[in-house]
Amino acid sequence: MEVTERAFAKINISLDVTAARDDGFHEVITVMQSVALCDDVTVSVVPGEGSFASGRGLPRDGRNTAVKAADAFFAFTGISGYRAEIALEKRIPVGAGLGGGSADAAAVLRALNTAFQTELSPEFLRILGEAVGSDVPFCVEGGTALARGRGEIITPLAPFPNCEIVIVKPAFSVSTAVLFAAIDRVKVRRHPDTDGLLEAIESGSLHHAVRYLYNVFEDVLPAQHAAEISEIKTKLIDAGALGAIMTGTGSAVFGVFESGGPPSPAMQAADVLKEDYREVFVC
Repeated sequence: MEVTERAFAKINISLDVTAARDDGFHEVITVMQSVALCDDVTVSVVPGEGSFASGRGLPRDGRNTAVKAADAFFAFTGISGYRAEIALEKRIPVGAGLGGGSADAAAVLRALNTAFQTELSPEFLRILGEAVGSDVPFCVEGGTALARGRGEIITPLAPFPNCEIVIVKPAFSVSTAVLFAAIDRVKVRRHPDTDGLLEAIESGSLHHAVRYLYNVFEDVLPAQHAAEISEIKTKLIDAGALGAIMTGTGSAVFGVFESGGPPSPAMQAADVLKEDYREVFVC
């Protein structure tokens, strides 16, 4: 049995960290959005033991979130005597804050649910995903959602207003652990207005919604990275973006553009950004 699923990247429209938890994680409040940038995840179910993944430059074993997801599925369902052979066609950049690994893991859960006809609900798949990674529960269904707790408490929202997104991934990546440690050491000077963003999304006004783009991790970036993130945001705004922020713990930055064209404002902006950056995507 072979099942192929698309694993869609996510962006954080806003991202707030409110407290450290006793379990070593942090309380977050974030509005997340799926975008068209995606990996292709093909899961082949064969007799045997020891699931593994294949993909350029990726770990094959349990260090890979896709394999962790397969292990969690088999452990939860009690299905034995089979393994998942997972082929990953990667397009989502690694170390970008776009949730590529989480999206792949969620795709594996959906694929195995289909292959074995276990008919697990999205709620159960999200519970399985919690043990794999904080963004996996959102990636099970994607869309537009408010995520709280570690990221596992998901509240679906009205769709984000129609727009196009330009994502720019600089050459460097940012350590998630380093940024969370930095958040613990400083007093965050500003928090996003999540309630205002939720009202703006409900209203369907793109111009209203982009006023609430904010990511607290931008305030604790190392100086050399902060300067480049700021430069990318400025270039996106200069190219016509209504707003721009870093997603997740970075290092990718996205700009929000009105839909239009052809040629679309987003495509024109991407052509400009590609002169300076190797990884630029229009969604």
